[in-house]
Amino acid sequence: MRTSQKGIDLIKKFEGCRLEAYKCPAGVWTIGYGHTKDVQNGQKITQAQAEEFLREDLKVYEQAVESCVKVPINQNQFDALVSFCYNCGGEALRTSTLLRLLNEGKYSEAGEQFLRWNKAGGKILVGLTRRREEEREMFLG
Repeated sequence: MRTSQKGIDLIKKFEGCRLEAYKCPAGVWTIGYGHTKDVQNGQKITQAQAEEFLREDLKVYEQAVESCVKVPINQNQFDALVSFCYNCGGEALRTSTLLRLLNEGKYSEAGEQFLRWNKAGGKILVGLTRRREEEREMFLG
């Protein structure tokens, strides 16, 4: 499976695009649409590079979802899980109650777990709360 345009749009909406490196709320150097690999203070990229980083990063998170989900999922569920991984990382999904419930076939209960992932640095963030609500809606929709 590949992330649909709807899923990409969700990621872009919440990641935003910044062409100069910045520290995210969790203190990680970030650029483009939430790209973090090898980002350094002072780094600048073009819009085309931001799009390329997004495509590269999506492959990593699509593979993470495909490797750990053991039950059938639809496109919306896949997109929501990729968005979650894009933001939290593949390891967060692999070790989550969300994944355990999903792999037990408890789709509705798994969907509710998105809402628990709304903190960075131990603090609830409004933007993460909104993102998790939209991912939950996409997953359950």
